Amino acid sequence: MTELALSTRKQLPDALRVLLEDYPRATWESDPGFDGLIRFWLDRHLMFRRLMDEMRSGTEALLDRKTAPDHYVALISRYGGMFVNGLHEHHTIEDTYYFPKLVTKDARIAKGFEILDKDHHDIDAFLAGFVARANEVIGGTADRDRLQTVAGAFQAELTKLQSLLDRHLIDEEDLIVPVILRYGAPDVG
Repeated sequence: MTELALSTRKQLPDALRVLLEDYPRATWESDPGFDGLIRFWLDRHLMFRRLMDEMRSGTEALLDRKTAPDHYVALISRYGGMFVNGLHEHHTIEDTYYFPKLVTKDARIAKGFEILDKDHHDIDAFLAGFVARANEVIGGTADRDRLQTVAGAFQAELTKLQSLLDRHLIDEEDLIVPVILRYGAPDVG
């Protein structure tokens, strides 16, 4: 199972990418089934990526002393909260509603949903460190040097989390979008 672990895998195994062969990414938007649920779902993924990018670039600006500490703290407080709350909500909906319905569509890829569910638990565990570092940032405005130090630690958490999240989102998209394009989602949406 180590080769399937979120922290080490490079992509889903080929056996789970069987529908992706029939529905490659480059064709998704031109498929008549693309609108609706798929577009909404991919937009949520894009939002998580953008929030991570905003926090990363804001942290870089603080570390380079190109932004004011109070501006940076407000940015991390706002975007960090949106990110964590939105990600928890998104994963809860996927795990309790979408995944149980989508897994029944094609038995060949059932193992993929187990992997994605485990990813959610792994990401949740990693979020604890992310939240702890974000809280240190939010509490660190009084002393610029201390804020620089905690922002550096937060940047390291962001980098790790962004890598894990990106791997998960790509794999999730590669599994789920082709399922919906092939079988539709009238009972899911």
